[in-house]
Amino acid sequence: AAAMAHAKATTLILVTNTVAARQWREELLKRTDLNADDIGEYSGAKKEIRPVTIATYQVMTTRKQGVYAHLDLFDAIDWGLIIYDEVHLLPAPIFRFTADIQSRRRLGLTATLVREDGMEGEVFSLIGPKRFDVPWKEIEAQGYIAPADCVEVRITLTDAERLNYATAEQEDRYRFCATSQTKKDVAIALARQHANDQVLVIGQYLDQLDALSEALGVPVIKGETPIKERERLFALFRTGEIKCLVVSKVANFSIDLPEATIAIQVSGTFGSRQEEAQRLGRILRPKADGRGARFYSLVARDTIDQDFAQNRQRFLAEQGYAYRIIDADEVLNKN
Repeated sequence: AAAMAHAKATTLILVTNTVAARQWREELLKRTDLNADDIGEYSGAKKEIRPVTIATYQVMTTRKQGVYAHLDLFDAIDWGLIIYDEVHLLPAPIFRFTADIQSRRRLGLTATLVREDGMEGEVFSLIGPKRFDVPWKEIEAQGYIAPADCVEVRITLTDAERLNYATAEQEDRYRFCATSQTKKDVAIALARQHANDQVLVIGQYLDQLDALSEALGVPVIKGETPIKERERLFALFRTGEIKCLVVSKVANFSIDLPEATIAIQVSGTFGSRQEEAQRLGRILRPKADGRGARFYSLVARDTIDQDFAQNRQRFLAEQGYAYRIIDADEVLNKN
């Protein structure tokens, strides 16, 4: 908002999805003197171009009959400022097209400038040099994010699960250990122990998430969930009418859930450091009562899951976070 006020120019804001676009709109209306008519949404649902336009990367890079019509339309507009939210995504082949849109000024925003393909440096050639960087723990000390307790819960597979894991094809091994029944039992136990908190159960595999949703009796949000239903469920979660949500990777980016205090990660995109940090970020908004957050990562002992977990935690370790390790029996014995 400060950059927009300084530029005093037509502004394009690129975001990851429609839910994020609407959250941006709400924040701008709350924190600036812009009115509703000044802000347009350009997404799969709406096509509005205003002095401040919020568009999704996906709609901008939609191609029909070989033509990027939306990209061409926006490239013809005299933008004074383009803001790239989650700018670490830009080096991806499809998203980088948006860097071709002409603008007098560019601003990239991210809390996680890290990529597993090592291409994070490409952001600087696409957008410009880094102007500001601050460690997460420094932001925490200033009160802008909540303190967090990171806990790795080590799970021992049963003999049957370990046999299935050992005999699985190499490419299927992570899925076997990440979606075991034992891990499901621990996730359910943790969610029930935090029944009075706002809890997110986060994972990669949809059948695993559906099973957890059914066992806990709570809604699940995934890629096929319509935007209106996502917004409804997130709104109920914010007000506390829903205490627990099961979410897929659609909740990795740009979802504003201020009162979420507990995250339980059951599976992820292999060893992605960026995803680990994004998921922790879902629970780091400062709480009204000053409480801290807790991030549980459920890891199958002596498997590729444990190897991936070590890599996933590297970025957060560099930011000053330390994981304490507990055994799953400590969780199960509490119930």
